[in-house]
Amino acid sequence: MSEEVAVWSIESIAIALGVMSEKEVTEIRKPQVEQKASETKTGATYRQDSIEREIKTSNGDELIYVEGGSFVMGDTWGDGDRDNEKPTHKVELTYDFYVGKYPVTFDEYDRYCKETGATKPSDSGWGRGRRPVIYVSWNNAVEYCNWLSEKEGLPIAYYGDGSLLDENRRKTEDITRVKGYRLLTEAEWEYAARGGKKSMGYKYSGSNSPDSVAWYRDNSGGKTHEVGQKKRNELRLYDMSGNVYEWCSDWYGSYSISAQTNPYDSTAGSYRVDRGGCWNSGATYSRVASRNYGLPTYTGSGLGFRICRTVP
Repeated sequence: MSEEVAVWSIESIAIALGVMSEKEVTEIRKPQVEQKASETKTGATYRQDSIEREIKTSNGDELIYVEGGSFVMGDTWGDGDRDNEKPTHKVELTYDFYVGKYPVTFDEYDRYCKETGATKPSDSGWGRGRRPVIYVSWNNAVEYCNWLSEKEGLPIAYYGDGSLLDENRRKTEDITRVKGYRLLTEAEWEYAARGGKKSMGYKYSGSNSPDSVAWYRDNSGGKTHEVGQKKRNELRLYDMSGNVYEWCSDWYGSYSISAQTNPYDSTAGSYRVDRGGCWNSGATYSRVASRNYGLPTYTGSGLGFRICRTVP
């Protein structure tokens, strides 16, 4: 029996015998819980309670705990206007992972640029701060992920050619072996956008109304907006629909009807996947099933990224 369990057992007996009141025990236990919540590992601050967990990196990135599970991926409503959302297929994620609460912001990316000497991307004159970073290529995004991993004392997730690396820095296609910060796989992205195990079945991330959760062509005023201004989804993730498209780890390819477990498309092609729609796209592109893609070197005013990490 651990010391913590033993202490709590003694306190329970004390209540039963009338030696201590429940209020007195609660006051004793409260600082113990607060102390545990402030523990740190590899530079990231971990906060845990009985309902949900999140971490915050030393660079300020906030990530939400997402429990693995199963879902049907693709155009489950049958009203998508792109064949690349079909066929629908069952996906199982057998592991848990942390997902950025918001897309990476200029605040976070500019600190990376200052520390590494990387060129700061343009903000199109809209402002920096808490707006999602834009004009970042897929290559720029994975360089940020590797920098953050090294900063936190974790194995880097990407090799120079874009391949994933395991905890021993060996190339891998097994996403569960990747321990550093990285981009979400396309399956992880859609699972998280749909709300994971807490999904309510919304067409957009957190609502059936795009105006509630997304900055898109009809309401953006022709620019990005600070993150976290719209309604969050079931997992407490913001801006997964609209504001900026988000790079994913996968190469772009066609769907298969076969059920898949922990999918990651490592087959080299011309394009990398990006998801979520942006301030300048129609509402249909902000649907959780909508797919998009771009050259790994491409940058634009409607394209950013969100980070994640497999739970240790």
